[in-house]
Amino acid sequence: MSLVAGVVAVQGDVEEHASAIERTAESRGYEVDVREIRESGIVPVCDLLAMPGGESTTISRLVHSEGIAPEIIAHVEAGKPLLATCAGLIVASRDAADDRVDELELIDVTVERNAFGRQKDSFEAPLSVDGLADDDPYPAVFIRAPAIEAVGSADVLASWDGRPVAVRDGPVVATAFHPELTPDSRIHGLAFFDNEAASVPSRENTVR
Repeated sequence: MSLVAGVVAVQGDVEEHASAIERTAESRGYEVDVREIRESGIVPVCDLLAMPGGESTTISRLVHSEGIAPEIIAHVEAGKPLLATCAGLIVASRDAADDRVDELELIDVTVERNAFGRQKDSFEAPLSVDGLADDDPYPAVFIRAPAIEAVGSADVLASWDGRPVAVRDGPVVATAFHPELTPDSRIHGLAFFDNEAASVPSRENTVR
């Protein structure tokens, strides 16, 4: 009863996402093998992926130069879940509104980088997020956070200050905030186990 999880590790909160994935999977009765992805060849064996925050231009450049980008696209096209957070949202978007970012075009949104301010403007906000296991507000941590300026086919899951900050587009869930920086693992649960558009193997078929 084991899943293979990948965390794109070219930059960002890699260890925090790995810990959140482990907590979430174990709470659902899965064992999980979390692998850090810095080169091609690892994504194809993963059942689920996380693409953390960091610097979106750097992440974009490295996932393309290392051959990881087409593997992430193929992962999503196969219906496997991806959680993209903060800069990960920017890289996964259809339009990053920044010529330095080579978007993966996995989420039908346009984003604005640093829309909620710089590092000194970081804040936590209680969000109402559609699809969570309960109705308690989610303690979302915003750090140099982007905002979603326009939404195409994606579903808006949460908004703050009148702007979408969490969306779902098929097997992809993306947030402008950092769910890995809170002990609340409901966003990881929503992305990997409670997204009807995504396909995580059943526990009976996950032994490797």
